[in-house]
Formats: sequence, C-alpha cells, structure tokens
Amino acid sequence: MAESSTKSIVVAAPASRVTAVICDFVRYPEWTEALDRVEVRQEYEDGYAREVRFVLDAGVLADEYTLIYEYSEDLSRIEWRLAEPSRMQRRQDGAYDIEDNGDGTTTVTYTLEVELSVGMLGMFRRKAEKMIMDAALTQLKNRVEQLGATETD
Repeated sequence: MAESSTKSIVVAAPASRVTAVICDFVRYPEWTEALDRVEVRQEYEDGYAREVRFVLDAGVLADEYTLIYEYSEDLSRIEWRLAEPSRMQRRQDGAYDIEDNGDGTTTVTYTLEVELSVGMLGMFRRKAEKMIMDAALTQLKNRVEQLGATETD
C-alpha cells in the first residue's frame, strides 16, 4: 500500500472564503503557476464540480488529467481521485480538510498520494509530493488572503 503525504497551513481568512477559492476551479490558472487550463466537465446538482480536467505544464512535468471530486455536506472536506490513468499518473488521491479556527483564520490540511506511470523510488515520490503540496498550499494561501485584502480596500 502506498503512503500519503500530508501538510497543513493557516490562512488568514474564514473557512468559507478558503472553500470558495478551492471550488473555483476555472480560476486556478490565475494563481496556480503550473496549470495552463482547467475545465469543469461535469457538475453535481448543487453546482459543485464533479469532474474537472487539468492541463499541467511545469517544464519537464507536463500532463493532462481528470479528477473526480466529492464534498462533505458542510464542505469541511473536499476529496478527489484520478478518473483514469494519464500519461504521467497511474493514480492520484487527495483531500483538503478545512477547519475554521474560530479566530478569523482557517487551517487547511492537504493530503496527497500520487502513483506515477514512470518508476520512482519512494523517497523521491514523497519529495515530489511535498513540493507539490508546499506550492499548492502557499499559492492557495496567497490567493485567499489577496482576495480578502481587495475586499477591504
């Protein structure tokens, strides 16, 4: 069984704003450096994205893949899985756990497990997952906090 990697960050914003940014997939290329395009292909009845197609171009790492999303009723957990193997990935499972700290901040915990199509030693895979999570959480924090600053300006 493969191991997953987990990392948390505190965002200076309410949980509702964090969730709104996470769920606004088509805007990801505006604030996520490695994504060229994102397309919501299917939605649930409530309007939340179910199936989302991503076009990733991070230099030597380029891929197109589709994720299937599921949401907890209170949106405190957003999970995804790879719909089908892509050129670079056999499997991807992940989740955001979003916890309101009660003081105007939110703790976001990102869990990720990726199985690449190319062979990679476990320690290198975990290092790649850590780099992906660090970038994703930092970029998410910056986007959410930037949106909050423009709301008060």
